[in-house]
Amino acid sequence: MDLLQFLIDKNNVFIVAVAVISGVMLAIPALRKGRSGSAVSTAEAIQMVNQRQAVWVDVRSAEQFQAGHIAQARNVPAADLEQKAASLPKNKPLVVVCDNGRDSARAAAKLRTQGFADVVPLDGGMRAWSAANLPVTQKG
Repeated sequence: MDLLQFLIDKNNVFIVAVAVISGVMLAIPALRKGRSGSAVSTAEAIQMVNQRQAVWVDVRSAEQFQAGHIAQARNVPAADLEQKAASLPKNKPLVVVCDNGRDSARAAAKLRTQGFADVVPLDGGMRAWSAANLPVTQKG
């Protein structure tokens, strides 16, 4: 029995349909994420930092940053981003953090236009970070 006969046999049509539908359902989230360059979760961001030496870029104001931030984060306020972007590494992924996730998406897009290829916003920002009970520091 060749492949075509197998595929059109009425007993196998259901199995083939389930396989095709499952494959499409698995592919949709990956395609969506790749197209939009969407935000990463706290867990995904931590993995990027641990496995790929990603750099945290906190775009909140200096006052908000000093009140509490992710350890090792660099504070580059959104208002100063264009002038201070040169101080960020272009050879490492950047995870952009703001208060709630909205400003970081704009900042990430701005960084991409300045030649930073691997930039993602943290989904939910510092609010999501704190809600996940992840550590926050006030040290430099």
